[in-house]
Amino acid sequence: MTVELELLAASVVLGIAHILVASHLQSWQRGYRWTASSREQPVAPLTGIAGRAERTLRNFLETFPLFAAAILAAAVTGKHNGLTMWGAHCYFWGRLLYAIVYLADIALLRSLVWNVPTIGILMIVAGLFLG
Repeated sequence: MTVELELLAASVVLGIAHILVASHLQSWQRGYRWTASSREQPVAPLTGIAGRAERTLRNFLETFPLFAAAILAAAVTGKHNGLTMWGAHCYFWGRLLYAIVYLADIALLRSLVWNVPTIGILMIVAGLFLG
């Protein structure tokens, strides 16, 4: 298995961790009775770390399909080069750091770190054409 595919698998685990953290923080804020309900009643928006966890998950879900498509395209076409490998590293480690910084509520750094995984995806795509 290539490094890129290993980082894709690691990103799946990271996505599951996002879901678990966000759902538990949501349950702690709204109560486990609400979690077990049909969730049809209107509720106030999540606040604090629970809200940040929900937004971090949403942002992960926006970028992960692009990352997965780029990695799978590299695998199918046999493109394995420095751009695809370092792009995959940038995506995974950037997403992990982004989650930590966002949950810690470090606003400016969060915005800067957001660029790392995005650049990683672009590196992988560039590696498809240049490698």
